[in-house]
Amino acid sequence: MVDVTPEATPNPNALKFTLDRPSVEGRSQTFRAGSDPAESPLGAQIFALDGVTNVFMVSNFVSVTKEDDVSWDELAPQVIECLKAHFA
Repeated sequence: MVDVTPEATPNPNALKFTLDRPSVEGRSQTFRAGSDPAESPLGAQIFALDGVTNVFMVSNFVSVTKEDDVSWDELAPQVIECLKAHFA
């Protein structure tokens, strides 16, 4: 099972989810509206959550940006579940 640690960023609408393994192989990936889900299945899965506006994956973390009116209390557990399911 993957260990996921959410961390605050200077942007209150973004959280960094640090993993105990690489989030992507090779170069970084960004997923936003109009991105091809085939290029980043994990990014597409997280982006599909209500309120997510951007997903950035590099090294051993995933940064998720949300809409202003969405609560991290509700969204963060959903992101963690997506990450754990993806790496299961």
